[in-house]
Order: sequence, then structure tokens, then C-alpha cells
Amino acid sequence: MDLRFLDAPPTDAERDAVDAVLGPAESGWDGGRREAADLRYARGGHAARDRRDLLLPALHAVNDRVGWISPAALDYICRRLTVPPAEAYGVATFYAMFAVHERPRRVVHVCTDIACAARGADRLRADLAERAGPPGGTGSEVVWHESPCLGLCERAPAALALEAGAPPRYAVAAPATAADLDRLTGAAAAPDEGPAGTGAHGSAGAATFASEPAAGGRAEPPAHASVPQAGEPGLVLLRRIGVVDPESLDDYRANGGYAALRRALRLGPAGVIREVLDSGLVGRGGAAFPTGRKWEGTARQPDTPHYLVCNADESEPGTFKDRVVMEGDPFSVIEAMTVAGYATAARKGYLYIRGEYPRALSLLENAIARARERNLLGRDILGSGFDFDIEIRRGAGAYICGEETAIFNSIEGRRGEPRSKPPFPIERGLFGKPTTINNVETLVNVLPILLMGGPAYAGIGTGRSTGPKLFCVSGTVRRPGVYELPFGATLRELVTLAGGTPDGRPPRAVLLGGAAGGFVRGDELDIPLTFEGAREAGATLGSGVVLVLDDTVDLPAILVRIAAFFRDESCGQCVPCRVGTVRQEEALHRLSTGAGARRTDLELLRDVGAAMRDASICGLGQTAWNAVESAIDRLGVFGAEPAAAPAEAPSPAHAAKEDR
Repeated sequence: MDLRFLDAPPTDAERDAVDAVLGPAESGWDGGRREAADLRYARGGHAARDRRDLLLPALHAVNDRVGWISPAALDYICRRLTVPPAEAYGVATFYAMFAVHERPRRVVHVCTDIACAARGADRLRADLAERAGPPGGTGSEVVWHESPCLGLCERAPAALALEAGAPPRYAVAAPATAADLDRLTGAAAAPDEGPAGTGAHGSAGAATFASEPAAGGRAEPPAHASVPQAGEPGLVLLRRIGVVDPESLDDYRANGGYAALRRALRLGPAGVIREVLDSGLVGRGGAAFPTGRKWEGTARQPDTPHYLVCNADESEPGTFKDRVVMEGDPFSVIEAMTVAGYATAARKGYLYIRGEYPRALSLLENAIARARERNLLGRDILGSGFDFDIEIRRGAGAYICGEETAIFNSIEGRRGEPRSKPPFPIERGLFGKPTTINNVETLVNVLPILLMGGPAYAGIGTGRSTGPKLFCVSGTVRRPGVYELPFGATLRELVTLAGGTPDGRPPRAVLLGGAAGGFVRGDELDIPLTFEGAREAGATLGSGVVLVLDDTVDLPAILVRIAAFFRDESCGQCVPCRVGTVRQEEALHRLSTGAGARRTDLELLRDVGAAMRDASICGLGQTAWNAVESAIDRLGVFGAEPAAAPAEAPSPAHAAKEDR
């Protein structure tokens, strides 16, 4: 592609899609019709460049409408925003969900990640490739791809179809069967079958998706189907899921909604922070940094404005708790963001949601609209004098954007690459201003803290791990789903709650913390599920992933898939991660297949893993070796002698990925 302004006119559809986000062009200087006045003076400049953060929504708009981003469309976006084409091309090609080469309107993503692999995704993929051709190959109306985790692990194996148009549509098949994939790809569709998608969504950056039955397929189950405990007494974070209508603000308020915000307005910002500090709440994304200290640090910064970012880019393989909360209790996320904005003196919040969550996006957009109508968002909230509003930004298929500084770059319209720290986000975050960033689970914990009081909340769990915790249980268990337990319960209790393994087969291993976590043996299920308990056992809770694997699962293949995931998702910014993830996958592939395996491959893996852990910029490279190391040393994969659990976890697994 020629990375210059091309003067190629966009199609009417492309122009309409971009203008829906940016507004109509005002002159020839920003892509509009050239008039005589344009020859006498220039327009745009700083004003256009100040809107650089609309680059990602504009790219989404074209991709949603047409199915790919043509050179002419990219050129038009660049003129509208005064962005160099080379930079915009670099952003567009950074994200897996965008295409810069023509392709069919319908794209089917078939998950092949670890949770789906444990439930037969490889057989589905091979069957589909035989009938519909290899992944990436195009038929007349559809193309399919092997995908990393789609966040549907409790219904594995999963597939997601996205179809461009006006409006674009989507469909989910989970658990997917061969017949489902045939319908989604058209590999064996009946002549009168309708389109694969289900709900309409707008082409603007803040899209509106609907949750309707797929044409010729099944309706997507409600969120509470993913919560086996739904409706049980004693739940704190999940108590409304399955009880309230997620689209009804009245229903939410009738079940305690917005009582926490009202108490926050009575306490004042300092009082809210004091309650959060007293609660002992720490980040639920993996790093476990004290939330109150983070809020306090941002609130004290003299530089303004302050920003709040909700990290809903939940991309860790095996993680789906935030999706379930957003789909089942979306108003709680909006209320919690409003409370956090009030406490940290932020007037603007950004909710960054992964592009593979269309249903959650629709429900959150509805929640924001209803809250604005009732003066629960916007200017002078509830007559308090506090102004706060929320803007949703969609990711586009980049795991690295879950890292707290990469998400800032993505929102700002740049490649989602991590920044070096310091400075830390509370000093210089989004747009170079003080910023608080928390994930969905961390934020929704603030609501019960305000309602019951910080000390009472701290009485749940253990002394150093306070409150309830959400766990994402998947793999070879009878009842996969999101479970809420107080800190201190054991891994055995959680696996038993999930029904144990099918056919009574003993679990061979459990992966804690996702791809960036580590394995424990099937005879180590008495590990207490606390931050300190997991650390003492040489493991990590990470983002709450509990992937149970029995003896029917091919562990070497799972390790190869983990390595492939990190290879694909590395942003390539630093050499240790860019090269190390490739060498790790190559060595694991040789060891797992026996083809070309070398006696020194295990030693090579250890050297590469140590280099990535010690020298990578962010948590992706620093943790890419953790699961592989634990499988080799703890489970005896590839013939290594199984070792006892180390005294401590091999590294602070998510320390650089706070609130992923």
C-alpha cells in the first residue's frame, strides 16, 4: 500500500460511515468538497489533531459498514483527522479484527484457545477446514479464522460471526456444533437460509447491538445461564444477575441500584476513598494493588483534568467474569464508574470494551442512555453539582490493550503498545493527565463497600485478601461458569461446587490465572484461594481463571497453544518478547511432536523464559513463560521430573498488567 494521501475518493458508504462518527466535512482541507475559499486559507490543523482519539471509532465505522478498510477510506479518515497515512495504517493493521485488504462481509471467528481446545475445538476446526477450506481462505460470502479466546469459555467450544452492513450484525454459537459452523460459514447452508447475524449495530464508534435469535439458529442464553449460583442467597457481586432485567433501570433501582452513589454523594470524595481504603479492596485484574491508594493518588494530583478508565478488555484466555457482569448487571458498572469518577475528581470516564463482546456493548450503551435520561450521568448528577459522563470505546482484537498503558494509547488513536513506567498513570495517564484505571470486577466491588461500610466488607474473606472474588471455572467440569466465593475457600471447594470432572475422572491439572498464570497438580486442590495462599503454593490467582483439565486433555498441545497465543499477541515493541515468544513456541512444537526435537530444547526454553521475564517491557513478555515452566517442573510434561511446589510464585505474574 502506498502510504501517502492518495486523493482517491471514498465510496458513499465509506464516507457516510466516517461522517457518522466525525460529522460532515466542513471544507476541502478535511476531505470535503473543495471550494474557491479553500485556496485562500487553511482550516483544521490543531482542531483536527485534537480529535486523534476518534481514529479507532472511525476505523470501526468503516470496517462495520463495508467489512474492510480500503486505501480510499483510510485516506479520507486521515484527512478528516490530520493523521499521517503511515500512522493510521500502522494503527489499522495492529488490530486483528480490522482488515486492510478486501474480504467477504461475513467473518467467522472460531475459538481455538485453551478452554475451547479442552472441549473439542480442534475437532470442529479440522472438520470445518475440510468442508469450507483453510482459515483465511475466502469463499463467495464468508471467511473464517482461528481465533484466540472469545470470552465464552463456559460454553466452549465457541464461535462468533460478524457481518458488515448497514446495520452490521453478529451471531454467537456456543457451544458450537459442526452444524452451527456450517450455518455461520455457509459451508453447507440451505438455499433459503438467512444471514448469520442476529442483532443490528450502528456503524459509529459507539455501536448499538441487539441480542436477537440468530437466523436459523438459537437465541443466545441470558447472562444468568453462565452463573450456576444465580438466585442463591448470600451473593454480593452476582446477587442481581438472573434477578433483574439488565435493560431496565427501574428494575435495577428497585433492587438497590444507585443507593451506593447516593451514599457517596453524602460522604464526599474523601469519605468514599476512606471507605475503600478501610475495605482492603485490591485490584482484581491480577496485580492486587490497593484500590484506595490508587484513587487517593489520582485525587491528589494538582494537574487537571483527571480521567477514569474502566478496563473491560477482558482477553486473558479462560476469563469471562467481566462479560457476565456487564451482560447481567450493566447498570452496576455504570454506577460504579460514576462513584469512582466522583472520588477521583474525574469528569470523564472511558469504558474500553473488547470488540468480541457485542451483546455486552449493547446493554452498556442502553444503561448509559437510561442513566443520562434520569440525571444519573451528565451535568449536575442528582443535583449534587458533580458532572461526569462516560464514553464507550471498542477494542478490535488485541490482548496487549488490556495492559494499563497500552489501553491509553489505543484510546488516543495510536498503536496499543505499552509505555515505559514511570511515570505511572496516576501522574501521567490518558492524554498525559492523571488517570485512574480499574477493571470491571474491581469497580463493582465498590458498591457493596459503600453500602455495608469498609470495615464490614473487610470482614469477608481473610485478613489480607478481603471481600468476595469471582472465579471463571471452565475446562473439563460438569458446571462451568462464574462462581462467587469469599477469599479463603479452597480450590477443592470450588471444583466441587462446579460439579467436579465428568465421569468421575480425577483432574490431572488446574491452570490458575490463565495463560499468564501457572499449573498446579490434581492432588494439590487444597490450596486456599487467596492472594497469599496462591503465592505460597507457587501459583497465582491472576484474573480468576480456573481451568480444570482431566487426563483426556493433551497437555503438550495446550502448552503449544499458550505459546502461540503469546507469539501472536506480542506487540513486538521489545526484543525479549518479540523474539522470545517465537523461540518458545518453536521449541515447544518440537518437543510436543518429536519432529526435530533437540536434547537442549528444555534448556533453551529456560534461558528464553528467563530473558523474557527479566527484560520485557510489560507483563505479556514477563509472564509468557510462567505456565510452560510450571507444566514442565510441576507436572512433569516432556519427561521432566515433577517437582514440589516452589516456595513462591515464579514471578509477580500480572504486576505489569494491573487490572487486565
